[in-house]
Amino acid sequence: MNKTISCLALLAFSLTARADLSALKWMAGCWTQDGRDSGSVEQWMTPAGGSMFGMSRIVRDGKTVAFEYLRIIKQEDGGIALIASPSGQETARFRLASISESEVIFENPEHDFPQRIIYRLIGNDKMLGRIEGILDGAEQAADFSMTRMKCDNGHEPE
Repeated sequence: MNKTISCLALLAFSLTARADLSALKWMAGCWTQDGRDSGSVEQWMTPAGGSMFGMSRIVRDGKTVAFEYLRIIKQEDGGIALIASPSGQETARFRLASISESEVIFENPEHDFPQRIIYRLIGNDKMLGRIEGILDGAEQAADFSMTRMKCDNGHEPE
């Protein structure tokens, strides 16, 4: 029994290690952050050239209070990583832990908080972002519910 579990774990690891960024195309597009002020969005470019680029902005009372630049890249060793550069904090790298048709999990057990970043597609027009980990000795988590929206290019159609 333990041998079967070990083989399944090894197979899951090898599939994750060989994952292709195109599996994350469901993340591409613009997402409004539910329950936040207008202009609070997360946006992802489609996978191309071994990378995806994303950014997020949180607006409160008409002012940007937080932002983040994000990259998901295919690394030289073939693995996939999410690199997050949040406002006012150092850049952190999270390695792909698992991937499916509607969920991706990145982990960095050495990071202060979070240690896990999760994106989950719910239906066609909802996405849940979740951060998890240990903070001050206790397990903590925060969810960020988002709804797909038309990307705003700043121009009115003619």
